[in-house]
Amino acid sequence: MTATDPARPVFHMIGNAHIDPVWLWNWQEGFQEIKATYRSALDRLAEHPDFVFTCSSAAHLAWIEANEPEMFEEIRAQVRAGRWALVGGWWVQPDCNLPGGEGFVRQGLYGQRFFQSRFGRVADTGYNPDSFGHAGTLPQILLRSGLTRYTFMRPGPHEQALPSRLFWWQGPDGSRVLTFRIPYEYCTWGKDLEAHVRKCTTEVNGSLQELMCFYGVGNHGGGPTNENLTSIRRMNAEPDLPELRLSDPSRYFDAVERPDLPVWADELQHHAVGCYAAHSGVKAWNRAAELALVRAEKFAALASAVAQLPYPAAELERAWKRVLFNQFHDILAGTSIESAYVDARNEYGEALATAQHITNAAVQRLSWRVSVPERPGTRPYVAFNPHPWPVRVALEHETGGVPADFRLTDEQGQEVAVQRVRSEATVTGWRKRLMWVADLPAFGHRTYTIEPQAAAPLREVEASETHLESAAFRLELDPQTGAIARLLDKHGEAEVFSAPAAAGTVMRDDSDTWSHGVFQYLDEVGRFSDARLEVLERGPVRSSVRSVSRFGASTLTQTYTLYADQPYVEVRVRVDWHERHRLLKLQFPAHLHFPQATCEAPYGVSSRATDGHEQPAQRWIDLSGVYRPSGHIRGLSIISDAKASHHTLDATLGLTVLRSPIIAHHDPYVPVEGGDYRYLDQGEQQFTYWIVPHTGTWREAGLPRLTATLTERPVMLPETYHQGPLQPADSWMTAEPDSVMVTVVKRAEDGQGYVLRLQETHGLKVEARLTLPFLKRELRLPLGPYELSTVYVPDDGGPARTVNLTELERWDSPVTQDTPL
Repeated sequence: MTATDPARPVFHMIGNAHIDPVWLWNWQEGFQEIKATYRSALDRLAEHPDFVFTCSSAAHLAWIEANEPEMFEEIRAQVRAGRWALVGGWWVQPDCNLPGGEGFVRQGLYGQRFFQSRFGRVADTGYNPDSFGHAGTLPQILLRSGLTRYTFMRPGPHEQALPSRLFWWQGPDGSRVLTFRIPYEYCTWGKDLEAHVRKCTTEVNGSLQELMCFYGVGNHGGGPTNENLTSIRRMNAEPDLPELRLSDPSRYFDAVERPDLPVWADELQHHAVGCYAAHSGVKAWNRAAELALVRAEKFAALASAVAQLPYPAAELERAWKRVLFNQFHDILAGTSIESAYVDARNEYGEALATAQHITNAAVQRLSWRVSVPERPGTRPYVAFNPHPWPVRVALEHETGGVPADFRLTDEQGQEVAVQRVRSEATVTGWRKRLMWVADLPAFGHRTYTIEPQAAAPLREVEASETHLESAAFRLELDPQTGAIARLLDKHGEAEVFSAPAAAGTVMRDDSDTWSHGVFQYLDEVGRFSDARLEVLERGPVRSSVRSVSRFGASTLTQTYTLYADQPYVEVRVRVDWHERHRLLKLQFPAHLHFPQATCEAPYGVSSRATDGHEQPAQRWIDLSGVYRPSGHIRGLSIISDAKASHHTLDATLGLTVLRSPIIAHHDPYVPVEGGDYRYLDQGEQQFTYWIVPHTGTWREAGLPRLTATLTERPVMLPETYHQGPLQPADSWMTAEPDSVMVTVVKRAEDGQGYVLRLQETHGLKVEARLTLPFLKRELRLPLGPYELSTVYVPDDGGPARTVNLTELERWDSPVTQDTPL
């Protein structure tokens, strides 16, 4: 064969430098390594006229632009020349399971807009070679961010069989991206590449004659070397090897794309399942920050439209970029060194503080314009709902000056059940904490007032040390373990559990931080027991029993709460953990036959086998099946505000609370017996979960909206009396039907309109109907099953249109109906 022989296979040689900006080092070292690597790549481009360098991660380039502008101009010149290939289109290479759907959207929005503004072009190839698995919902997010191709390496063939190295990856909504799994490795350590290239030749077959072969020193940077390039030139003269073509991913996909390639319509899992639970802190910080920023944008957009408060676009962008950087796969996965999480905590803290300030400014501006008639001796409150559907949700607020006898009324004078609960302050009693269940208008507000008048007597939610009972449930506790001995769904006339539930179950976990080679944690070594139970509070709104149980040197505190009229059991958890090489689960054996497991995925859902394998999830997990006593379909859902890992085995759902391997321990290194090591998740942590029994499946239970209601909370402010242009209660947006979520409301990136993100959550073809009083519009548009759609509403009164997720491209057709209100 010769180099021009058309029968000769072709390897597109992809010169790259996979750079972990954080892993076994802190971001400051990563920053320096990026500069050194890019300098080396520019030097190689000057020395080798045919060399092409492939580069991802807008955040890395933003560092160079800010710190070394002269180097950045060199990079811009090489991009223009077609020799510095931009790929990825995201801010960093994140973990591809754990960020929320909007987190992935913002990776593309800020990444692609950076590329467009600095280089005049966007990437067309998604690029996550080192991420530890890939959610099945990503194809739609990639495609609608301008990324029509995708490159990954993990899971490898030993972890996930695929029909081909090259295939169409299809999401639940039908979106497809052309996808390639990198053979063997994304970087090379040797100077001569012949061994690597010959290994890759084993992947050539009759249907796949062109492959990408990645080379260059990576992980801690470096990139292609002169020796690498010399060996490629030498090997190109060897007739038994493929043609080695210096190339980039876009050129490869251009050469091989065809419609008849195999289709893969599922997730790309599993690699390193321990990453779904490693380091509880970073998982909780990320989820809290994502949700806080989304909520802040909603209220800031509303205050901009209704009360002319300037929209804090720059502050929000900075906060989002802090979050996006820390979604990098070795940070969010929990696999970096301990000090890296001090940096991550601080940056997530900055984002959370920014969101808090923006939210407060917006609701203060709005609340000050709500008309609150003066009524001597009373205390008004205004509560704001961030969701475009009415919610019935528990509110709590610290306050002072509450008389001994008082009642709560809404803006119409209707009495609302209220009770005192324990204050966060330990003082003589002048500070109180009140809670009630509020009925809030869709994307609106309602005024409540404390009055110095005795409340009407109401029946308390029944409570003793071993049971709680409301109109909806009877919950009984095991006095030995503190677990749930029985949960009766009174409305559905069904026993929810087939055995004790919510017991703290400890599993053996001798694996490294990633759990390399592990797929499930089912080796039970013990359970929390020796429980102490006490009634924590009792009242007409809710009652609670606290269970404190022990295992080894650790303590598990679970506070079980029943509300008078809410469709869930709330459980607040505090864990004080001091075990090593152990994993903690809360297990829920559902009284179901033939169960199907489903969980929330990033902007969608995933169905899972009930085989005991550890799996990632977003906020909710569901088992639905046949309840044999009645023959009806029933289900059990667990919603969590902080956890992301679980398993289902037959009809048992196990929520993974934490793992305690050695920090940043990577097999095959064997720790020294008795060595002085630091372990993950030692000490105290807190989170909340909700148990949601339901008739029908998760769809009939309205689980996506219920989850959003419980994890993206209303905001409430104490107020004073004043007149204003806003009514004491009002609604500013509604979305129908129930399967339509409006997940984002914000100012457009161009500053000339508003953007709304819509998600169809049930897998149905629907017409979305949006009523938008705050924009004086009413919109209708079609949504396909699980479709994600972004609507741009211009300030100038022009027609609303759909745009892609980056807001850089408008689709051809406007919404089907756009009517002024």
